[in-house]
Amino acid sequence: MRPFRFGLLVERFSDACYVLETARRAEACGFDCFLIRDHLIDSPFGPQFAPWTTLAAVAQVTSTLRVGTLVIANDFRHPVVLAKEVTTLDQLSGGRVELGLGAGFLREEYQRAGLPFDTNNVRVDRLEEALPVLDTLLRGERVTHHGEHYQLDGFVNFPAPVQRPRPPILVGGGGPRMLSLAARYADTVALLPASLHTGSLTDSPGARSMANVTRQVALVREAAGQRFDKLELCLITTLASGADRHESARSFAAQRAWQATPEEVLDMPSLLVGDTEAMLDHVEQVRAQTGVSYLVVRDSQLDLAAPLVERIKR
Repeated sequence: MRPFRFGLLVERFSDACYVLETARRAEACGFDCFLIRDHLIDSPFGPQFAPWTTLAAVAQVTSTLRVGTLVIANDFRHPVVLAKEVTTLDQLSGGRVELGLGAGFLREEYQRAGLPFDTNNVRVDRLEEALPVLDTLLRGERVTHHGEHYQLDGFVNFPAPVQRPRPPILVGGGGPRMLSLAARYADTVALLPASLHTGSLTDSPGARSMANVTRQVALVREAAGQRFDKLELCLITTLASGADRHESARSFAAQRAWQATPEEVLDMPSLLVGDTEAMLDHVEQVRAQTGVSYLVVRDSQLDLAAPLVERIKR
């Protein structure tokens, strides 16, 4: 089994000092990667800084913490522009960049920004075309590509990356087609709790269930074929502390207005309930059952997660 990795997903951007200090704390606690979303409006995740500029600043105040995106919206940047940002930061950080990529999903964001919100199929088509182009660009190799969405004629990205053959790529997805793309092109597959094809964000107990995560992993395994064993699997996790795990699970379900029993909640791979030892037992069981080893925690739960990270890393 792969060793555990922990990412910290920063969603609060009250000021620059908070972001930089949070990065320092994450590194001191043993987190592996500092992550930022890529959104243009404040809903539903709150206002946020631009990812690449922020990650460049974070890289300068840390030394071992990796920096990445969860995830860049492919529609917002041409692959040529994105590749240059990634490899430049890879140089400036000493080889600590991870590129997380998605198709873009938030209808309201596109509409408020005046961007065309194409059908789900078209947005995923564009991502599918971008991924092999990005793979080659990030390696510093010459690209000639004449596709439906992108046209490159003998283009070579500069600077070359520090990481070889290229910085790792993560692709997030919840539905069959996105999971298949991730399985074929990514190094890390982020298993999202639901398909985002409706243009909005949803959260349901069924999508978080062990049965759904197991189904997603099976889809990835089938699409990946022989490369499956090389893939890292990722989940964004939520923590709920409490001495009584059953009561904590019941309370969590009530807060979310879920029609789910405490037993169903406690079985969810992405929900860690109880004290540090109980959380450790749960993530080890999830890894054994599903292969998920990369766990992402939101910055609002850094204090709750720190003992678990330190316990595993020591």
